[in-house]
Amino acid sequence: MTYTIEGKTGAWEIVVGLEVHAQVISHSKLFSGASASYGGEPNTHVSLVDAGFPGMLPVLNQECVAQAIRTGLGLRARINLESRFDRKNYFYADLPTGYQISQFTHPIVGEGTVEIELADGTVRHIGITRLHMEQDAGKSMHDQDPARSFIDLNRSGVALMEIVSEPDIREPEEAGAYLRKLRQILRYLGTCDGNMEEGSMRADVNVSVRKAGEPFRTRCEIKNVNSIRFVMQAIEVEAARQVEIWENGGEVDQETRLFDPSRNETRSLRSKEDAHDYRYFPDPDLLPLVVEQEWVDELERALPELPDDKRDRFIKEYGIPRYDASVLVAEQAIADYYEEVARGRDARLAANWVTGDLFGALNRTGRTITDSPISAAALGGMLDLVSDKTINGKIAKEVFEDMLETGDSAAAIVERKGLKQVTDTGAIDAAVADVMARNADKVEEYRGGKDRLFGFFVGQVMKAMAGKANPAMVNEALKKVL
Repeated sequence: MTYTIEGKTGAWEIVVGLEVHAQVISHSKLFSGASASYGGEPNTHVSLVDAGFPGMLPVLNQECVAQAIRTGLGLRARINLESRFDRKNYFYADLPTGYQISQFTHPIVGEGTVEIELADGTVRHIGITRLHMEQDAGKSMHDQDPARSFIDLNRSGVALMEIVSEPDIREPEEAGAYLRKLRQILRYLGTCDGNMEEGSMRADVNVSVRKAGEPFRTRCEIKNVNSIRFVMQAIEVEAARQVEIWENGGEVDQETRLFDPSRNETRSLRSKEDAHDYRYFPDPDLLPLVVEQEWVDELERALPELPDDKRDRFIKEYGIPRYDASVLVAEQAIADYYEEVARGRDARLAANWVTGDLFGALNRTGRTITDSPISAAALGGMLDLVSDKTINGKIAKEVFEDMLETGDSAAAIVERKGLKQVTDTGAIDAAVADVMARNADKVEEYRGGKDRLFGFFVGQVMKAMAGKANPAMVNEALKKVL
């Protein structure tokens, strides 16, 4: 069902395009040797180039170019072997040179696509218009002094990839799914860490509304939204604002706006500039960037297995449902953990334990898969005890909780607590006979047609044997006698 906003004049469709700024993982900045690491005391990661000193010339960082190409390949996009850097001219206090070096008409990456999956299982493809490289600006700090603002240039010159989508997104959920998928791809590739709270991934959200079948109407851009939840909220409130303006006979002005999550509203920042306002021109200090196809091919061969490919392989190789496979490939570390547990074992059982009991325990303890108190090898060892019938599923739950608390192996816990499953048919038959004798009335009821009582007998036998009996053998013994 198409997502719409209901106004006084009927249904309105949302049209959204996203411009995602992703900070490149590299040791140094795009055009200087200064550190690109996050944090540090203000103005300690700054070279003369970053500070805009006269006569300082930019030198392009080859690893940043490689990271952009890897990202383009991961987005199944066209790699442009020839691209160019331009100067985007504007004044701001945290931009010492008075211009930003960016790529405008000739980006390094062209059209691509991102596959997203919604909660109801719907699969959509969101087009990528381009990916271009640019340098970040510094940071203005307005909360350090009541009368003055301060500038930190640590971020100035850090390499960014701006990933621009087509206006293919039609609802907030799609925007959230797209950002999660994009972050997942970047993390798999190792080209951006995707930490929105640190500002290494942030989004400019372009929103417009229209009646079904209409051409696009005027859009507004919401700048620097730094969480997926806020992006989804910003789309909702901005679309509702625009519908109200149009329905009241007004015109939506093309402008840049900010989202205020505390008030759940967008507010005007400035009228939207067009490209000519920035007076773009080729940077005279940088030659056109020309890369060889052989280098691109080499980078492509070295790419890791990407999330969609891994998900499809898990479904085929391990026979697990698509939903489980999608959950397990959400993070590279989770996928690696699962594969170690599943290899050579019951893969579906492994998926159930990882996505169920393990994820539940990690959530309870505030941990992630990388600092899990139970290693993949340890969990696999416990599943081996289930497979060889040393323990049953119920006892496995008890063993798992003990492993969480003590860090002991499953085998050691089973030995220490005497939890080995009873597979002695004589002992099981004796327990069955005892339960039958103590519940003769129930036996008569069962034989009189009350089949649902079978579960009662199973429970009584398991209780009598402290949960250690082999459930399949208990079932078999009861069927034989009843």
